[in-house]
Amino acid sequence: MKTALTVIFIIACIGLIILVLMQEGKEAGLGSLTGQTTSGTYWSKNKGRSKEGTIIKMTTFFTVVFFITAAILCSKFI
Repeated sequence: MKTALTVIFIIACIGLIILVLMQEGKEAGLGSLTGQTTSGTYWSKNKGRSKEGTIIKMTTFFTVVFFITAAILCSKFI
């Protein structure tokens, strides 16, 4: 059981590293202070269906797997 969880943990670690490096930077950082918004554009409405949206969803999944396996591996029940 511990070996299987360790393998899942390592896969989640590698997946997180790759996905975080694949993400693009948030370019609207200070642009939001000047009133530049993209709330009504086609891009903002369909962001979840794009490549970046898929990468964000996969990053969230791997993050949850990472924390769950880390908590289980650190517990005294295994």
